[in-house]
Amino acid sequence: MTAPGPGGRRPGRGPDDDPRPTVRPTRVRDVAAIAVVAALLGNILVQLTYGSLPTLPVAAAVVVAVLAAAEAAGGVVLRRRIERRNGAVPVPPLVAARAVLLAKASAVGGAVVAGLWVGVLMHTLPRAAVVVAAFRDSVVAGVGVVSALLLVCAAFWLEHCCRSPDDPDDTDGGIRAG
Repeated sequence: MTAPGPGGRRPGRGPDDDPRPTVRPTRVRDVAAIAVVAALLGNILVQLTYGSLPTLPVAAAVVVAVLAAAEAAGGVVLRRRIERRNGAVPVPPLVAARAVLLAKASAVGGAVVAGLWVGVLMHTLPRAAVVVAAFRDSVVAGVGVVSALLLVCAAFWLEHCCRSPDDPDDTDGGIRAG
């Protein structure tokens, strides 16, 4: 066994062999799987309780769209600061890390909300032609699905904006070829 070299690394180990954990980009398939599970559970829940549920509020669907818009706008501002456009103040690393954490949480949260709204749609849409309340709830659920998908897209955008400009294009899901 050879002694560690400068910086505590063993000879022959490159920077890609770093054993420390790294933050990987959020994968679309993981978010989609979360949405599918939430849709199935949401549909079961709605089937069991729809008769006792109050009218679904439009505000519940619209609030998620407002969050998506704020997150997308934050991504644009953060990206300009990371790239230091027009002499922008650099972003402290902790702020960028918090933004990535927000993006990952928003992607999962948006997937859960989208799945739940799809679960509502699966129950109300077939009844919308006959029951007035089901029609209204279908419209609200449709707005909710769109809003939640916008939040997921904004989360992916924010995560993309947090990448360092000198990082290579991450097309391999965070795994570097060795």
